[in-house]
Amino acid sequence: MPASNEAAVPSRPPATEADAPAVPARRRGLGERLGESKYPLISLLAIGAMLLLWAFVTMVLGVSARVLPSPPEFFAQLHKLLENGYAGQPLRVHIGWSLLRAMTGFTLGVALAIPVGLLMGYSRAINAALQPIFGFFRPIPPIAFIPLMIMWFGIGELSKILLIFAASFNYTVLNSAAGMRSVPVQLVRAGVNLGLTRRQLFTDVMLPAAMPSILTGVKTSAAVSWAILVAAELIAAQAGVGFIIMDAGTFFRISDVFIGIIIVGAIGLVIELLISRIERRLLHWQGKG
Repeated sequence: MPASNEAAVPSRPPATEADAPAVPARRRGLGERLGESKYPLISLLAIGAMLLLWAFVTMVLGVSARVLPSPPEFFAQLHKLLENGYAGQPLRVHIGWSLLRAMTGFTLGVALAIPVGLLMGYSRAINAALQPIFGFFRPIPPIAFIPLMIMWFGIGELSKILLIFAASFNYTVLNSAAGMRSVPVQLVRAGVNLGLTRRQLFTDVMLPAAMPSILTGVKTSAAVSWAILVAAELIAAQAGVGFIIMDAGTFFRISDVFIGIIIVGAIGLVIELLISRIERRLLHWQGKG
């Protein structure tokens, strides 16, 4: 049979995703940023809705200022506090004392709790010795120790700082131990097969794997330490945000109570955002395949 003079046309392979027109990286990045920007907007809208509800309840429904001050009354009293201070001291001094107490107790608690927790997770013997002790103290609320702190250490700053220290230490040590115990065995075996020393195995394999749990404990401890602040400043404090709340409550100055509560909440939110930012930087490898 004579060969055909027409050249054979090779068949075209089916289209794949690779053949699709590439989306410029700049356009994809812009789309992702626009998609993520809606979440802060949602947060701002939620805050705005709460402010509107507050104004509606106090200014339209007529809730008494002795129960909940209206926004104009609240901000007028806040302006007065910013100008004149409280109990003879500027508002920034009260905030500074509270931050000093909370951050000192929190920092000391975390600095001691992380190595102790890592040792508990690394050694079964140490864990067997310490776990019952920490397990016993964990469900006891820190404010239950206020009378003991006063009797043992007096009414000075040491008793306040130790109360915050105890709260932050207990939460961080148990999370650190749990993080070390949860390190996958496969990672440890892979490190051993690669010839890592025990020190390298701990610093390069086990510690990074336990870091998410450790930072979760640190974040929880920061929130608890700041929350315990009000209870700590019950111990004969003459300055601090907790002192403002308790003193204003004693004399039924409801606007000052709400100002103190909002300051505690706002500073706590800032602390949590800072720790979350540090967590994202330290755990930058999470979620990347």
